[in-house]
Order: sequence, then structure tokens, then C-alpha cells
Amino acid sequence: MTALITGASKGIGKELVVEFAKNNIDVILVARSQNLLYDLARFVEDQYGVNAYVYDFDLSEQNSAEELYRAVNKKKLTVNYLVNNAGFGDCGEFADSDFKKQSDMINLNVLTLTNLTHLFVQDMKKRKQGKILNLASVASFKPGPTMSVYFATKNYVLSFSEAIYEELKPYNIQVTALCPGPTESEFGKVAGFKMLDGSKKNSFPSSKEVAHFGFKKMMKGKDIAIHGFVNTALTTLTRFAPRSIVRKIVRYRIK
Repeated sequence: MTALITGASKGIGKELVVEFAKNNIDVILVARSQNLLYDLARFVEDQYGVNAYVYDFDLSEQNSAEELYRAVNKKKLTVNYLVNNAGFGDCGEFADSDFKKQSDMINLNVLTLTNLTHLFVQDMKKRKQGKILNLASVASFKPGPTMSVYFATKNYVLSFSEAIYEELKPYNIQVTALCPGPTESEFGKVAGFKMLDGSKKNSFPSSKEVAHFGFKKMMKGKDIAIHGFVNTALTTLTRFAPRSIVRKIVRYRIK
């Protein structure tokens, strides 16, 4: 059995690699950071005795999904588990943003995720077996002023995952949307998200905790996996609160 994990060099993706390796599942590591990937590959091979394959791809680039799919097929690797973890965010008002960065975010968070799913799920469908874990977010459930594009991409991931969950059930393929809240990882530094960049003292779950939770829910075939009681409760409340109020609360929280 083999799992392909994107965004595998850091944070939740790195910890998901370890989760699969601990469970005697070979891993395909995909990210831009070649040195970090090779270090992680050596670690899981030595520690858990699995096979680890490294592909340093920038998945925000056009056609990167097809190139990765061809590279994996060239090695005749069978992907039983697909983990679409790669993604990034950005803080600031949309009108003042760098549109290239927003475009790259859409390509990575939405287009590449969708393309990789489309490519690998066809093989899973032929085998009538497979599991897909898509990294959504608690941001999937609400609009996000000053992180407008990021929140919108995560809303897409959740909606897309729920839809194909229903479509793929007859083929024994399970789809899970993992929805973590703020997590201690590299994400905040990249996004400029002050809540997560270390400038404020907060107690957030570690990437390891979120990865372990997501792995368990994926293996159980859960459709939507919201990490943490507080996140679950707040997500439920936002569904019933007026959206005009939700927007204001989110903007205040992001500052």
C-alpha cells in the first residue's frame, strides 16, 4: 500500500507522512523543498522500514499535476491513499494584494488539488479501492475578510470533497475533508497571519495532533473531520448566525 502526500516537507503534511509510515504504508513525498523531503524520506525509511519516494514539484505551477502523475506512473507506483495537503494563505485586503500570489494560491489550493484527484481517482475506480484526504479548514464554513481568497479556496475544497464523497461511495472509494482550525505550523509565517506567526501567545494544537486526528478519520471513512471540540462548536454556531455578523467576527479574529 502506498500513500501520496503533497506539501509533505513541513507541518501537517510532514506529520501525515510519519502517520502513514508508522502504519507500514509506503509514502510518496511531494513538495518544493528537496533537501527537507530527502531528510524526511531517510528518517521514515530508517525508523519504520517503509519505502519513501521523493518528488520535488512546485504544485502551484500549471500542468504540475499531470507531470507528477506521469512521474509516479513511470515508477509503476500504485497510489492507494491520496492526501491533498499542499496549500498556502495570504493576509491583507484583496484590492491591495499581489494578484500573482492570489493566482498561485488558487492554482495550488483548488486547481492542482482537483486535477490530482481527477487523475488518481480514475485508477482507484478501476481497482474499486482507495481513500482521499483533502485539507480543508474551519475557514471552509465562512467568508474571511482580509483572507478572502484563502477562505474561498477552502470553501471549494469542502464542497468538492462532500460531492465526490457521494459519487465515489459505490466504488469503495472514501473521501475525507479534514478541517483543522489554527494550528502550530509554518502556515502562519507564510500567510502573515498574526494569530499563528508567534507574535501572540496562543495555545493551538500541534501539526502532529491534527495529522493523527486526520489520519484516523480518513481510515474510518469519515466525510468531514473538524478537529477539536471548540472548532466543531464554533463551526456549528456560524451556520446559524447572520453572515453579516460572522464576517465581522472573522475579520476581528484575523487581525
